[in-house]
Amino acid sequence: MTVVKICGITNLDDALCAVEAGADMLGFIFYPKSPRCISVEAAAEIARAIRQTTTPGSKSQLILVGVFVNESPVHMLRVLDDAGLDVAQLSGQESPDDLAAMRGRAYKAIREWREASPSFMHATRAAGLLPDLLLDANHSTLYGGSGQRADESLAVHLARHYRLMLAGGLTPDNVADAVRVIQPWGVDVASGVEAAPGKKDHHKVHAFVAAAKATHQSK
Repeated sequence: MTVVKICGITNLDDALCAVEAGADMLGFIFYPKSPRCISVEAAAEIARAIRQTTTPGSKSQLILVGVFVNESPVHMLRVLDDAGLDVAQLSGQESPDDLAAMRGRAYKAIREWREASPSFMHATRAAGLLPDLLLDANHSTLYGGSGQRADESLAVHLARHYRLMLAGGLTPDNVADAVRVIQPWGVDVASGVEAAPGKKDHHKVHAFVAAAKATHQSK
């Protein structure tokens, strides 16, 4: 079944909605230029509340992700610990050394062929809970949340060989087709389930998760 990450969480109501809908991962963005940026303190409050309200079974599977752009490994690890998050998504121009320095608590996001280095494709494989990498749309100025689609040919190639999380322009209306065609390990959505930047449309969240998880994958 396709793993689903709801990204750009900024408030507890949206986080609880995503968990109720069946999301497997929640993303908290710490990139100051993003309209979905959240403070470490606010993320920590949401994380604590989520950990307290989820059942023991679901709690063990829910992954809380901090999304960073061009930050140092020392800073990212500190934020993960301070906010009570599990892993980091490296969404900028981080190096393979930066990823290695995260000690298994991170995976890399890429946007184009030239970034598809094997050095980035070795994320923690414990219980299969993390992707090997994430593919997003190749926007000239934005690091995610653009609403544009990722390179489909690159996505298909990567999904054949790695645990790929697909992002970029996914919505409740197109995610089922994307899963059927690309067959990614997981899908990631932010703007595609929003009522406004940083505020989720709860009906869209439920519809997205249902569509992604109901779609048959041949592999």
